[in-house]
Amino acid sequence: MVPSNTDNSNGNVVWHHASVTREQRERLNRHKSVILWFTGLSGSGKSTLAHAVEGRLHQLGCQTFVFDGDNVRHGLCRDLGFSQEDRAENIRRIGEMVKLFLEAGVIVLTAFISPFHKDRQWVRSLVPEGCFIEIYCCCSLEICESRDTKGLYRRARAGEVKEFTGISSPYEIPENPDLILDTGLLSLEESVGSVLALLKQRGIFIVG
Repeated sequence: MVPSNTDNSNGNVVWHHASVTREQRERLNRHKSVILWFTGLSGSGKSTLAHAVEGRLHQLGCQTFVFDGDNVRHGLCRDLGFSQEDRAENIRRIGEMVKLFLEAGVIVLTAFISPFHKDRQWVRSLVPEGCFIEIYCCCSLEICESRDTKGLYRRARAGEVKEFTGISSPYEIPENPDLILDTGLLSLEESVGSVLALLKQRGIFIVG
């Protein structure tokens, strides 16, 4: 479990329950809220897929928001590096944030490498069962490197970037993801279709 940096057990901080419930927000939105957690190596297509899925959901009238790894590190997590401890804290902060968006009735899409199993499982444990959908963007290291527009893999292999996932830091493949997408072979449209099909199967869309 990812530890919290703050101890609020002294009773000075009290949780206030909202007067409008998550279920009421879901009925207003005409869909259930859920976390779509896209995980995979850098270059596996997580951000591209998350934004494409959001685009389709927006067309369907859904309330959505994408948390992108790079964007979050520009603000909320700008003080963190890429050590295992900082990666864990990065995911802890994101986990608490997406939990709030879940309560707001929003379909939350995240695009983070999130390389460690225990960190992903910790986020899953934060929310009710069925509210966290782990989507593994499975893509070979060779293909990810070929898409490396930032030159990060090249720099990592040269030793210029430390703790780089897939090169000098491990990526723990999801043990039992809700969906596996071979983003090295599937088209973007095929991947989007698979995600939407899963959401329909899970009853995320409210009809009538």
